[in-house]
Amino acid sequence: MALRTASSPLERTVRARSVPLTEDRSDALWDMERRLRRRGFAAVAGADEAGRGACAGPLVAAACVLPPGRRGRVPGLADSKLLTPATRERVYAEVVDRAVTWSVVVIPVEDLDARGMHVTNIEALRRAVWNLEPGADYVLTDGFPVPGLACPTLAVWKGDRVAACVAAASVLAKVTRDRIMLDLHERWPEYDFAVHKGYTTDAHNAALDRHGPCPEHRMRFVNVVRARDAHARRTADRTGSARMVDDGAMRPVSGEPR
Repeated sequence: MALRTASSPLERTVRARSVPLTEDRSDALWDMERRLRRRGFAAVAGADEAGRGACAGPLVAAACVLPPGRRGRVPGLADSKLLTPATRERVYAEVVDRAVTWSVVVIPVEDLDARGMHVTNIEALRRAVWNLEPGADYVLTDGFPVPGLACPTLAVWKGDRVAACVAAASVLAKVTRDRIMLDLHERWPEYDFAVHKGYTTDAHNAALDRHGPCPEHRMRFVNVVRARDAHARRTADRTGSARMVDDGAMRPVSGEPR
C-alpha cells in the first residue's frame, strides 16, 4: 500500500501488486520493477534510509538501480532489518557489484538537530536519488513521499519488503551506517554503540544516565535531553560540594591558633 493516493492507472497497478498473495515471495520482490520496465521506465531506483529512529549517530540514505534480468537477482536480498550482520555484508557486496548505479548520503547529527528529523530524512533521500548517475526514470521510496525529483515517484508502504531496488537501498544504508557506528564505538566505548547502533535500549539509556550524552547524541530526543540535564545537575552538585569542602578546609577550627 502506498502512503499517498495513486494519481494514475500505473500507480494504481503498482500499488495493487505491491503485496502479492499467491506468488512466490522471492520472485515477487522483483515484480514491481518488472511491471514498471514494461511500461517504459528502464531505470527504476529504490531509496531508503537507516537511522531515522536512533537517538545517536548520523542518518544514512541510499538509492540504487538494479539491472534487469538475472544480473539484478541479488542472492539473499531482503529488507536489511531481516538479515543478519554477516548476510547484510555479503548482500551489500553483491549490490555494489551488480548495481547499474548507487549512491549513499550521510547526514551528521548537527544537521539533524538543526533542521529536524523529517526534513533531513526527505532531503537525504532526495540527495541520494539526485546523485545517481545515470539518473532514474522512476523512483520507489520506502514509506515517505519524496517531492522535488525530476521523475515519477511512488511511496510504498514497507517498500524494502516488496521492491528489490528499495531492499537493495536499505542494505546499502544499513551497512554504511553500522560501519560508522562501529567507528564511533572506538571513540566512545562507554555507550556500546557497536551493539545497539545508537538506538534507544535499556543499556543505552543506562549509559546515557551514567555518562551524559556525547557529541554524537541527538539533542531532539527526549531521553538524550533528560540525560544531559540530569548529568549537568549532578556535575553542578559535585562541583558545589567540592567547593564547600575546600572552603571548610581553609577555615580554622575554633580554638586553633590563627
